[in-house]
Amino acid sequence: MKERFITKNFHDSSLAIIDDANDIIAEYQAQGFSLTLRQLFYQFVARDLIPNTTRSYDRLGTIINDGRMAGLIDWLSIEDRTRERKRNSHWDNPKGVIESARDSYGIDMWSNQPYRVEVWIEKEALVGVIEHTCRALDVPFFACRGYVSQSEQWRAGVEFRNPDQHIVILHLGDHDPSGIDMTRDNFARLRMFSDDNVTVERIALNMDQIKKYNPPPNPAKVTDSRYETYLLAYGPESWELDALEPKTLTDLIIEKVINHRDDILYEERERQLANDMTKLDKIITNLKT
Repeated sequence: MKERFITKNFHDSSLAIIDDANDIIAEYQAQGFSLTLRQLFYQFVARDLIPNTTRSYDRLGTIINDGRMAGLIDWLSIEDRTRERKRNSHWDNPKGVIESARDSYGIDMWSNQPYRVEVWIEKEALVGVIEHTCRALDVPFFACRGYVSQSEQWRAGVEFRNPDQHIVILHLGDHDPSGIDMTRDNFARLRMFSDDNVTVERIALNMDQIKKYNPPPNPAKVTDSRYETYLLAYGPESWELDALEPKTLTDLIIEKVINHRDDILYEERERQLANDMTKLDKIITNLKT
């Protein structure tokens, strides 16, 4: 949805950036994704359209903002995934809430599995990328926001004390001194709190993926207390998870989750869910508005 609120004369260079932004946005929308400004920035950098600098990022943000205000860029194409207005749900009649409940009905698809999988991702801004995929797989997902608080680690660990299922955490984070260490930290504390009933598997961002996808590098933070260890292992450059294509992330999650899933047992739960949905449909059919 494009809507104009200002009239602005853009320089040719700014118009070129707006055109490139709309091309990138269209590619993402065709795949069912919207973008954050940072993701859009990394697409510009990866395509050698602008340099990977703070000044370039700030300039891009200004041009995108002006382009939206001038009606040249779709307002729905750029998301702020860290801020959202909240509101109560409403229905037109009692039958409507029953129909809504039907759409949200689900059973635990992993209750009969030997493993239970969760996806933990470093940045809340990327939850919008992985949420649909995780929900479709019936896999819990969690934005760590950096290092996870002791309270949340303990709560998760207590929940993971299940002798009938081993917990697998798929962790995604930046490839930088702290981002690498967060995987170690998650495993150490979850292992302690869960009575050693958890495995943490770092699925991104890893060096093999950096070599394959060639995301734009940033200088690793020399002020990070883990910098020297990181420097010896990986060198002075770091990479952000945001730089990977959303489809790359979602395809990776699907692959790793399915690796830990017994499909025969999963199909049993799918049949149960289908039977339950049929029962709900019969109930709704007999309701009056």
